[in-house]
Amino acid sequence: MSTVKDCLTQKPQRIIGVASTDTVQAALQLMKDNRVRAILVIDSGSLVGIVSQGDCAIRAFLPGLDARTTMVSEIMTASPLTVKPGDPMDVCMGLMVTRGIRHLPVVAQDQVVGVISIGDVVKQMMGELSQHVSFLETYIKGHGA
Repeated sequence: MSTVKDCLTQKPQRIIGVASTDTVQAALQLMKDNRVRAILVIDSGSLVGIVSQGDCAIRAFLPGLDARTTMVSEIMTASPLTVKPGDPMDVCMGLMVTRGIRHLPVVAQDQVVGVISIGDVVKQMMGELSQHVSFLETYIKGHGA
């Protein structure tokens, strides 16, 4: 079974984040510029939250808040659930499914080292499934009657 570290090695090594005092508009612009749906909220080098496009829509726009003046701290998910590089991907998938979340920050020694999304998890699991199928096909062809 693959780990979070295996998954991160197949992704660009970048941490996209904002400060909790940045505006929702700045967060959305970063998401747009980087083609991501969620970014981390990092203050003084520490992870304090995560904010997604859905958070912006439901917690800012729907209630009529102004994205130019509303701070990320007002709409973010504080103290998000995190995983470690050594955690198995199937555990991450279980967390995402049972908790209804799509992004998990990856933390090692109190430092953010990446983010995995539900798409990353599915891609990793599908790759493993494909390898298992290939192995079984080879086994059956090589040992069949």
